[in-house]
Amino acid sequence: MGEGVLGDSGRLKRVAIEATTMQAVILAAGEGTRIRPLSASLPKPMLPVADRPLVAHTADAAVRAGADELILVVGYEADAVRDYFGEEYAGVPVGYAVQETQAGTADAVHAAADRLDGPFAVLNGDNLYDPEAIADLFAAGPAVGAARVENPSNYGVLSTKGGVVTDIVEKPADPPTDLANAGAYAFPEEARAWLDVPESERGEREITDVLARAIEEYDVSYTAMDGWLDVGRPWELLEANEWKLGELARDVRGDVHETADLRGPVVVEEGATIDAGVVVEGPALVRTGASVGPNAYVRGATLVGEGAKVGHSVEVKNSVVGAGSHVAHLSYVGDSVLGRNVNFGAGTNVANLRHDDEAVKLTVKGERVSTGRRKFGVVAGDGTKTGIDTSLNAGVKLSAGATTTPGEVVTRDK
Repeated sequence: MGEGVLGDSGRLKRVAIEATTMQAVILAAGEGTRIRPLSASLPKPMLPVADRPLVAHTADAAVRAGADELILVVGYEADAVRDYFGEEYAGVPVGYAVQETQAGTADAVHAAADRLDGPFAVLNGDNLYDPEAIADLFAAGPAVGAARVENPSNYGVLSTKGGVVTDIVEKPADPPTDLANAGAYAFPEEARAWLDVPESERGEREITDVLARAIEEYDVSYTAMDGWLDVGRPWELLEANEWKLGELARDVRGDVHETADLRGPVVVEEGATIDAGVVVEGPALVRTGASVGPNAYVRGATLVGEGAKVGHSVEVKNSVVGAGSHVAHLSYVGDSVLGRNVNFGAGTNVANLRHDDEAVKLTVKGERVSTGRRKFGVVAGDGTKTGIDTSLNAGVKLSAGATTTPGEVVTRDK
């Protein structure tokens, strides 16, 4: 350990030794109750964002930043995570730790403590990060990622002085700054012994208490996360896809009919089919085994998942169509998220705009919450089936396995 230095309060703080290796602990154990029904049988970090699960973008950022090992903390539907990552990902070894109960973020990292040997990073598996910022975080450790936000009361809020973090407070009514904790940390080796923290007022063991200890012991810097998104609710999954689909470069490898019109950054994976008369306006991704058309219109940051079908004369706009789902002929789906194996019967139409032009609201944990989006359609859980000519109102949620009858008008969650 290097020599001590005096902090702003005059107390002796320790100087971190530059890390030559970095283990990255990625938290992927949670179900994601706020994003239901999409998480009914799939952990939130495994929900699709462009061509990979949400947590894979986190793993990619860690690998690009120089992590030499990934430790994934799993719990809810753990096999889905293990099956995707295996024992090695992007050339980096992968290990797993099991969080038996959802007892908080520090508890999750504590589950991985036996695997830690040296400085380590902790990243939320349901956040999107700018990879360059994660590299800066690793280099600056001990450090925490910070993002400037409009509503800091919704987050842990950091206080700083001279580039050093002096305090963190969870969801304060009167935030001292607009710097939100972005759920990314680079801890010194000693922090492994600090993980067994007491329960907070929320009844959870919080990683922010570990950060508070690091702030006491070290000069903890903060790394600006100019690109950061906390994906907790369905419309944020839509926003995540808008971000990552917007990074696509045109790549057409599938079977595209000569009369189809692909405009801009459109990706058609090998094994996908684009039929006659289809128009696709990028950014859009049509994954392997999927089919579109004939005479369909796909536009506005849309993901058509593996094996999904968008039928004759269907329009899909700015939406996620999950793997194995089917939007049958003469339907419209706008600004919506469809889970896996959803079947929208012929003539199903989604409303995505309120008459009063206010932001659409969605039910989250029993409360109607503004999405902040003028246009937002529906959220359909895995296995939802609609009868022909079903009409779905803006802001409706359909539970996994829900059904409608032919001609039904749905104005409330089912």
